Amino acid sequence: MMTGNSVKDRVRRAVEDLPENASFEDAMERLYILYKVDQGRRQLEEGRGIPHEEVKSRVKKWHE
Repeated sequence: MMTGNSVKDRVRRAVEDLPENASFEDAMERLYILYKVDQGRRQLEEGRGIPHEEVKSRVKKWHE
């Protein structure tokens, strides 16, 4: 079987890479992270990203 980059293939690989004792919560967390990374990449491709310096500035303000 040839693996591709479809959502189904990515989900399958993510689940197969879980340890044998993984919980449903572990699986859901992994899938949610994949989803959020995919969303972020799509936003960057659409030019909706935040410059690195702006992110650093925001994080610094949170810790003040």
